[in-house]
This record gives sequence, structure tokens and C-alpha cells, in this order.
Amino acid sequence: MLITPDEIKKSLSNKGWRYADKKISKSYTFDTYMEGIVFVQKIASLAEQNNHHPDISIGWCQVEISITSHNLNGVTTNCVNLATGIDMIQR
Repeated sequence: MLITPDEIKKSLSNKGWRYADKKISKSYTFDTYMEGIVFVQKIASLAEQNNHHPDISIGWCQVEISITSHNLNGVTTNCVNLATGIDMIQR
């Protein structure tokens, strides 16, 4: 089920996530390229466990995550739960 932009902002805006274009996104910065790669590998495992897969862009010492429900064309509670799980990986 899709959730409203207000619900998304209440859940994630204070954690650095942005909502735009029917998706939530966040950038993470690392000291080394390989730290970002290790982070992405952990996200991949979490995504498989949840059967919900983000779009991931890897750059030099930076990883950009975008999450949406491709089936429902927007953000769902599963998207928010995945975002929260990704933040827990990075702690």
C-alpha cells in the first residue's frame, strides 16, 4: 500500500532521506571506495532478505540509494522499512 508524502517525511526526513518523484533517496559518503562497496554488499543482502530492492549508484567514496515500489509506482511501508534497515547497517 502506498503511503502519503506527509507520512514519509514524518518517518524519514530527520534521518537524511529525501522524497521526490515517487521515491525516497539518500547519499552516503565514505573515506574509501572499498568502504562504499562493502556497504553496498550489506544492502544487497538486506534487500534479498526483504525481497525489496533499491536502485544503487556507486561513485568515488559515495553511494546513492533510491527506493520505490516499482509495482505500485510509489513509496510503501516496505520502502520505509528498507530505508530504516539501511540506516542501521551504516551505524
